[in-house]
Amino acid sequence: MKKFNIRKVLDGLKEASSSTPSVQVGPQENHLIQETLQSEHFQLCKTVRHGFPYQPSSMAFDPVQKILAIGTQSGALRLFGRPGVECYCQHESGAAVIQLQFLINEGALVSALADDSVHLWNLRQKRPAILHSLKFNRERITFCHLPFQSKWLYIGTERGNIHIVNVESFMLSGYVIMWNKAIELSSKAHPGPVVHISDNPMDEGKLIIGFESGIVVLWDLKSKKADYRYTYDEAIHSVAWHHEGKQFICSHSDGTLTIWNIRGQGKPIQTITPHGKQPKDGKKPEPCKPILKVEYKTTRNGEPFIILSGGLSYDTVGRRPCLTVMHGKSTAVLEMDYPIVDFLTLCETPYPNDFQEPYAVVVLLEKDLVVIDLAQNGYPIFENPYPLTIHESPVTCCEYFADCSVDLIPALYSVGSRQKRQGYSKKEWPISGGNWGQGTQSYPEIIITGHADGTVKFWDASAIMLQVLYKLKTAKVFDRNRSKEDKAGMDVSDEDPFAIQIMAWCPESRMLCVAGVSANVIMYRFSKLEVTTEVVQLLEVRMQYELNDIESPDGGGGGGEQTSALPTPGASPQTSGPPSHPSTSSNNSDGGNMPCLKVRSTPLKQSPGYQVDLVVQLVWVSGEPPQQITSLAINSSYGLVVFGNSNGLAVVDYIQKTVVLNLGTVELYGSNDPYQRQPRSPRKTRQPSGGLCDINEGSATSEDRCKSPTSGNMSWTTASFERQKNLQKSQIQSIRHSKRDVLFFPAKMSRKLSLPTELKPDLDEKCKPTNAMNCVLSVSYCPRIAGALPLCSLLTVLLSVCPPRGANPLDHRDNSFSRSRSSSVTSIDKEAREAISSFHFCETFARKGDSTLTHCLYVGTSLGTVLALALTLPPAGEQRQLQPVIISPTGMLVRLKRSILRIAVLDSTGSQLPPAYEPWYEPNATADGEDREKVRKRRPVSVSPSTSQDLNESHYAVVCSEKQAKIISLPSQTCIYKHSITETSFILRADVVQMSQGVCVACFCANGHIMTLSLPALRPLMDVNYLPLTDMRIARTFCFTNLGQAMYLCSPTEIQRITYSQDTCENLQEMLGELFTPVETPEAPNRGFFKGLFGGGAQSLDREELFGELAAGKASRSLAQHIPGPGGIEGMKGAASGVVGDLARARIALDERGQKLGELEERTAAMMASADSFSKHAHEMMLKCKDKKWYQF
Repeated sequence: MKKFNIRKVLDGLKEASSSTPSVQVGPQENHLIQETLQSEHFQLCKTVRHGFPYQPSSMAFDPVQKILAIGTQSGALRLFGRPGVECYCQHESGAAVIQLQFLINEGALVSALADDSVHLWNLRQKRPAILHSLKFNRERITFCHLPFQSKWLYIGTERGNIHIVNVESFMLSGYVIMWNKAIELSSKAHPGPVVHISDNPMDEGKLIIGFESGIVVLWDLKSKKADYRYTYDEAIHSVAWHHEGKQFICSHSDGTLTIWNIRGQGKPIQTITPHGKQPKDGKKPEPCKPILKVEYKTTRNGEPFIILSGGLSYDTVGRRPCLTVMHGKSTAVLEMDYPIVDFLTLCETPYPNDFQEPYAVVVLLEKDLVVIDLAQNGYPIFENPYPLTIHESPVTCCEYFADCSVDLIPALYSVGSRQKRQGYSKKEWPISGGNWGQGTQSYPEIIITGHADGTVKFWDASAIMLQVLYKLKTAKVFDRNRSKEDKAGMDVSDEDPFAIQIMAWCPESRMLCVAGVSANVIMYRFSKLEVTTEVVQLLEVRMQYELNDIESPDGGGGGGEQTSALPTPGASPQTSGPPSHPSTSSNNSDGGNMPCLKVRSTPLKQSPGYQVDLVVQLVWVSGEPPQQITSLAINSSYGLVVFGNSNGLAVVDYIQKTVVLNLGTVELYGSNDPYQRQPRSPRKTRQPSGGLCDINEGSATSEDRCKSPTSGNMSWTTASFERQKNLQKSQIQSIRHSKRDVLFFPAKMSRKLSLPTELKPDLDEKCKPTNAMNCVLSVSYCPRIAGALPLCSLLTVLLSVCPPRGANPLDHRDNSFSRSRSSSVTSIDKEAREAISSFHFCETFARKGDSTLTHCLYVGTSLGTVLALALTLPPAGEQRQLQPVIISPTGMLVRLKRSILRIAVLDSTGSQLPPAYEPWYEPNATADGEDREKVRKRRPVSVSPSTSQDLNESHYAVVCSEKQAKIISLPSQTCIYKHSITETSFILRADVVQMSQGVCVACFCANGHIMTLSLPALRPLMDVNYLPLTDMRIARTFCFTNLGQAMYLCSPTEIQRITYSQDTCENLQEMLGELFTPVETPEAPNRGFFKGLFGGGAQSLDREELFGELAAGKASRSLAQHIPGPGGIEGMKGAASGVVGDLARARIALDERGQKLGELEERTAAMMASADSFSKHAHEMMLKCKDKKWYQF
């Protein structure tokens, strides 16, 4: 029968009532803290989007304003001016942008979408808006053309027709070019969709129309008929004019270019196959891939440029996409890294009837933007100043730091500037339009991105710009050429073994710590000096969760021949020469010590910047790969880095290069484990034959490289280790104390252990409570922590442990292994494993009722528990290098629903207590010891652990899980506030952030809500339904930072920054750059005396006369639907204010009235037409029946 537990019922009632913040004030404590943050301090809005436009589909350039526009397959529009001037817009429909056309120097842009809609964007405002839209109902748009300085837009369709739109009113003209009028009357086949439209540069009345099937028509707009038709066997992809208007060039699907005279109808005057092999017998060259686009640009003093994409021969398998530049007799083939989406040639003049003078080519690739300098030999590329390389390798994680130290960005820039490639064009970046914003937000911001190839990039994100500062390649630490045997064991992370999983950065000390997907942690120090590291420092750690039963106590002794690799007194602290890596022996056939990646053994030259200080690797245990690291934290003041996974946690002292602690999660609880964990049956197949087996930790050199510098001075007890080599490889992690206090203890324990009978008396002897056992030996590191320390040595040598105050001498009865708590809890099914989910270093009251502050490490788990560990650090200076760090558990602090995401500590005034840190110093300084010690003198901690604190002053621990938040008063450890953040969803990211008015908790929920809660009362301040979790990328990369800033990856290539600060939202308009700047349009080319006299110059055309309503009539209303945009009348309404506003409103009212009158007039005309039709039919009926007699009906 199931036991009834009244405590669980009460807990359930408490949890049920947690949907509103409930206050529980302790009897002698006053928690009335004046909160300064209010709801009006918060507002959510997008600020700016950085990065390469994801899945680009089209491109346009304004040659006068010098602005580039890129459209994407998701309907996004990205506009680029000078570096730092960027803009992002989005079409509501989300349909792909198939074409873009600037109204050159007008501050407007036309976009054509795959859903057959055309939109007019107003770029004269900081956030561009749509003025008009036109949605075609019966025809599909394939091509658009807007002549320079014209208000009439030609739209070609899939049916082969061309419609004309007035871009001012966005109304269709009644003038239509029908496909059946354009082609030969004798032609029986449909010519296919329109793939090109352009007017003759010298005669605006002549329009060239390219049909997909290979027919090109020169259409006379005035006479409404085709002047000439040009037919070719192969399909057409694009057409381009010579500036004189006498020739044009076509690109075809067989890789050929044909050049035509406009008056020569029969054959092209020239056919070129740029990449085709020319047969000697005069036959046609072999067909090549289609030439997707061609441009024909002339120069005043030289040969014209013919620039094309595609057209490679079919036998060039695996060749990269190419852009071909033909200039005179030279042909340059420029290979690209990605497929070409589109390209544009930038010319000196916007006039199509003048010498073009091309100076650059903008090439839009699937994942990059390349600008080629045509004016220099070799066609070098321009150095791209935009932050378009975010996705160079896929982003795997992000961190965001606002209001950093002012010297960080210059320091990172100085080392990053040396990494730049050489060989770029010397000229300035040609896309130089727009003006920067006038924002006053001046605090430094840094974004760090971790990537799949192991790179870490630092970005300057200040003032809503983004610029790469420095790039770190972590893969350099490892050997890249793996053997086949190694590759067989690489199933953990075969795709991207170097991928960055988590990053921890201390901006003050500039220490960087990264955890990789292959279960490695790399520590980096920042240095401005170059250094060569002879041997990369390596620590190998075994984090084991489950150990097997031992079937027979006698053991075959198979492992007995291997020596236990324990350090001996006097062992040298560091081996000379490169250490070798552990290799498995025949007896240890389960791959005992194999790391996932092999650390390089050759010297490593490290440039200025981040230089590797220490590599920690988790190795395979019992034939199983190590679990990926789930949490990571660093504290530069303590000199510690801590990481955890689903097996447990490990604390590494990176100053002494030792493992201080390596514990399973369940061992953190001591005897107070609140969870019921079911043991699993052992996996007998993993056990080598022979029952008892020892662990081969590898060669002595591998032990030595993990050894502490002080291992030669270790004080070991006189207990003999001779008979321990037959012990099982399991280890103790905790020993129950008779008073419920827990000692710490570096090792792991099996669920059941049978020892050889001859060892049992010896063990009992060793476990007696002697004086030697009561004093904890100061041993800074033993390599067996990371591996397997034999049981007896664990009892004789308690490592880095300080007994809790008031602890009684060890009771030998509690050393009975069969009664250890571990016997029932060390094995849990993988699904129920309790992973370490978060860490927080702080200085606070570690134990209940403490009156002094202690260095602490709070540990949060995936089951919602927060546990506290007290840290005892040696004094700074030389003693810190020699004496051990001592860690003692202080028990469980609090339990919440679901996984712990964030832990922070507030002081008695409600301000956040930042973790202690060490200021940065140059690690490679060559000064004397004393000088160097002055340089690296630690910042004094806020309150010394020995100082008494007024008992009235409390600290508050802020704990946020996936479901709720709690505020715990310290040292009383009572929960004073509790708030259930979400019932139906769960939180993906939570951060305690500093706003200009105070501190709050910011949360991003899986249902798309972004929330902020006050501290410490947890009052909801903001709750906005921002965006649902559509992609795990958002969950992986979303992060909040101080001063109301946040960011996430909205696509694989783009960073979206948002703000939840009212101040930033109000100042955003000033901070944004201006896209449109008033610029004089260049003068039209001089026609010259003779051309003016004999009419040889450009012929102008009064398009209004041709396409206007008077001449062409009205278009069919059912063909397309006009939709006023929010940037039109509605946008003007919002902008109008004051006297000017009154006038504007009056004008809007008139416009609206005129619009309504126009609609009424149209309806009246339709009714009159209907009445005329009825009258006509009635008259015809009357005439038909007039002469008939009655009997003829």
